[in-house]
Amino acid sequence: MSGFDPGLAAHLETGVTTTCRCWALRRRDGVEMGFTDHDRVLTFEGLLFRPDTGLSALALQQTTGLSVDNTEAMGALSDAAIREADIVAGRYDGAGLRAWLVNWQDVNLRTLLFAGTIGELKRAGGAFEAELRGLTDALNVPLGRVYQKSCSAILGDRDCTFDLETPGYVVARVAEVVTENRVFEFAEIGGFAPDWFRHGVLKVQSGAAEGLQGMIKRDRTQGAGRVIELWHPLRSEVAPGDALRIEAGCDKRLETCRLKFDNLVNFQGFPDIPGDDWTITDPARASRLDGGSRRR
Repeated sequence: MSGFDPGLAAHLETGVTTTCRCWALRRRDGVEMGFTDHDRVLTFEGLLFRPDTGLSALALQQTTGLSVDNTEAMGALSDAAIREADIVAGRYDGAGLRAWLVNWQDVNLRTLLFAGTIGELKRAGGAFEAELRGLTDALNVPLGRVYQKSCSAILGDRDCTFDLETPGYVVARVAEVVTENRVFEFAEIGGFAPDWFRHGVLKVQSGAAEGLQGMIKRDRTQGAGRVIELWHPLRSEVAPGDALRIEAGCDKRLETCRLKFDNLVNFQGFPDIPGDDWTITDPARASRLDGGSRRR
């Protein structure tokens, strides 16, 4: 039992055990929850592990090497624990999860069986089923820099470094007219050029959809008002009066970085890189073959 708590290992060897499983879940918005398949509340690691969720798990599959550990957790949807509305809103997507085998008579005797994240999550008939992915699943994410003409940074990240709190790049409004949680109409948002928020982000800061955000597909004027349209509907209801934060958008072009954000020194693209049509052309006479920029 390599890695097992010695006290728990000794308890298991007695043949008469008092063990259960406990799960600690941490959502990306910082909310932490504890669950157990025991019939009473347990406490350790600063969390209460509650038994009233009906949570259970299938056998854990673990392998050596870089294979992804996987298992599944199932439980009943409950307003006091995991709500269907939060699943639909995507609040559990990518949430971190740890699972222990615990001696419920002495919770200090426990061993960590699983650490990872929630993958695919399904719901039906008042219950949910969650796929759990091990820590090695992160190795499936492509890494490395992409050499392309457009900027590879995300506006405001550590590569871009642009401060989105700069006056003129963010506007705070309350929702007025909302259609299908995707189209937001405002009576007035003045002082911004046409398409200023296109490719930007709309974030909900209060109400049922608090914490959710969507990428902006269109930003257009409509008479004296303005219409902000997202690519996809937000997965929770946005009501009139909910607080919104609307951030300016970047289309990743060098001209936009220079003229709109005055941030050319941090541009992460390669505007002079030759395209495929240039690299496969036949040799030809040219008046200029000095290796200089091909941009005009």
